[in-house]
Amino acid sequence: MTKTLLSLLVPAVALAAMASPALAQRPDAAPSTLIAKPTDGGKGDADGAFISLGKFSEPTGELIYKRVCAGCHMPQGQGAQGAGKYPALAKNSNLATSLYPLSIVLHGKHGMPAVGRMMSDQQVADVVNYIRSNLGNKYKDKVTAADAKAAR
Repeated sequence: MTKTLLSLLVPAVALAAMASPALAQRPDAAPSTLIAKPTDGGKGDADGAFISLGKFSEPTGELIYKRVCAGCHMPQGQGAQGAGKYPALAKNSNLATSLYPLSIVLHGKHGMPAVGRMMSDQQVADVVNYIRSNLGNKYKDKVTAADAKAAR
């Protein structure tokens, strides 16, 4: 059985390697060479999710929200329920204190991962400010990159 499985697997891997240059790279290639790079001068293009290993490329809070957060919290921040419960961010009174969403983005809570680990201090501040001043929220005080750095 192992011989049969192997005889099917080897041609499939070879075919995949021919079809995809990324798969055909040497096994000792640096992982960062397999990460997509932004092609639009760092504007957070649809093809370059990461600028380096584990770092998001989006330069604004709005782009980070749309690409990273909206998948769970939904495009208008309405939240969702299904395989998990994703709280609404729209008109959310928990966001009145800026340190609360800052802490959640940086450290996670319950099922929310600590996505701030994959963001610069400025990106963390930008996405927190975006959710606090959009999605039906009107909180005026701003979080700074220094606040994010201190909260790490």
